Amino acid sequence: MTALAVIPARGGSKGIPRKNLLPVGGKPLIAWTIAQALEARGDGDVIVAVSTEDAEIAAVAREHGASVIERPAELATDTAPTEPTVLHAMDVVEADGTELDAVVLLQATSPVRRPDTIRRAIAQFRSTGVESLVGVVPESPFFWRLPTAPGQNAQAAYDVTARPRRQELTAQQMHYFENGSLYVTAPHIYRTRHNRIGGRTDLFVLDEVEGVDIDTLTDVAAAESMLTRLGWRTS
Repeated sequence: MTALAVIPARGGSKGIPRKNLLPVGGKPLIAWTIAQALEARGDGDVIVAVSTEDAEIAAVAREHGASVIERPAELATDTAPTEPTVLHAMDVVEADGTELDAVVLLQATSPVRRPDTIRRAIAQFRSTGVESLVGVVPESPFFWRLPTAPGQNAQAAYDVTARPRRQELTAQQMHYFENGSLYVTAPHIYRTRHNRIGGRTDLFVLDEVEGVDIDTLTDVAAAESMLTRLGWRTS
């Protein structure tokens, strides 16, 4: 069984220019996700590939141990969805006869993961027999909705008359936020549904500290702090 870990990385970005190469903890941002994916390799059963149209990102990816898949320009626009990029990567890898049982989609802008997170996600996918696994971060159920019309009450997503203490919340009472960090999907779901989620679906619960996403420059310090906390060497 072989899993393909795909890390999409365009040269352009709307928020932070050249974000995938932004220095974080002494390394380019994308290098953290590459390192975490490489940690998941067992007996060579995980292929780690960066899909990019950018020569500098490609060079950095190779330097840090990933294979590079040259992404067609039409799949690297601001409006291009991610799924066609993954399907293109699957085509490239399968062209040499490799049979994939899992496709792991990793977001480079979510650099904080435990060293064994991706390996455990693949193991859960394989052992449970699901067709898609969604990485999520646990959150308390203390959410509210705005009033639907003037004069009406705001609506709580929990019973305000029996508010539980946070430390007593069960896993079933928690809410789970899909933060985009990782997805594990059966290849046939991409082929038939052109989607990273489909069929029998389960959740892979990330640690709360793994919820850091790099959207602004202020997020970098938080990411560096969490990477250090999880045992990754930063400078």
